Amino acid sequence: MSFSDCLSQFYFCCVTVILDSLLLTVMSYDRYLAICKPLQYLAICKPLHYSMIMNHHCCYMLISICWSLSFLTVLLMHTLIIAHLQFCGPNIIDHFFCDLDPILKLSCSDMAIIQIEIMLLTVLFDVIPFFIVVLSYIIIIVTILKIPSITGRKQVFSTCSSHLTVVCVYYGNLACAYLVPSREQSGNITKFLPLSYTIVTPLINPVIYTLRNKDLKKVLNIFLNKFLYEHFGSS
Repeated sequence: MSFSDCLSQFYFCCVTVILDSLLLTVMSYDRYLAICKPLQYLAICKPLHYSMIMNHHCCYMLISICWSLSFLTVLLMHTLIIAHLQFCGPNIIDHFFCDLDPILKLSCSDMAIIQIEIMLLTVLFDVIPFFIVVLSYIIIIVTILKIPSITGRKQVFSTCSSHLTVVCVYYGNLACAYLVPSREQSGNITKFLPLSYTIVTPLINPVIYTLRNKDLKKVLNIFLNKFLYEHFGSS
C-alpha cells in the first residue's frame, strides 16, 4: 500500500470514530429531551415539547454539524500535519490497517506537535462527549427513579436502553483499544483490539437497535421455536 492510500485509509477511519462519538452525544441529548421531566436547575428540559424541538430541521442540522466537524477536524488537524511528517526506514506496519500508532512509529520527525494534537482531539471528541453522555444519563436515571410505578419505569427505560447499550459497547471498546497500560508488553493484542470498534461494534449496532422491533422479535421467536422443535422436540 502506498503512503497516500494508507493516509486515506487513516483519514476515513478517524472520521468514522469522531462521527460515532458526536452522533452518540447527539442521541443522548435526544433521549434527554424525550424522557426527563422539567427540573428546577434544568428548565430547558420540556418532554411535552419534544416533537417541536427535535423536528426534522433540527435533526438534519445536528447530523450535518456532526459530519462537517468530523471531516474538517480530521482534514485540518490530523491528515495535513501527518502528511508533512518525514518517514524513514521501513514502510511496513505491523498492523491490520493504517492506525495512528503504526504510522507514527515509521516517522523520524519530532512528535511533540502530534502528541499535543492527539491530546487535544481526544479531549474534544472523546472525553467531553463521554462526559456529556454520562451527565445526560445521570439526569435520565434520576428522572426515571422518580416515576412511582415499576411498569412506567420499565417503559421509559426501554426507550433509551438500545442507545445506552451502544454507548457502553463503543466507549468500552475504545477504552480497551487505547488505554492498554503498556503497549510494548502487551504483544500482538494491540493489533486485535482496534478491530473491536472497527468491525465488531458496527456489526453489533444493527442487532442492538433492531431487537426493539416487534416484527423482528416475532420472526426470531418463530425461528427459535422451529429450530428447537426440529432438533430437540422429536427426541
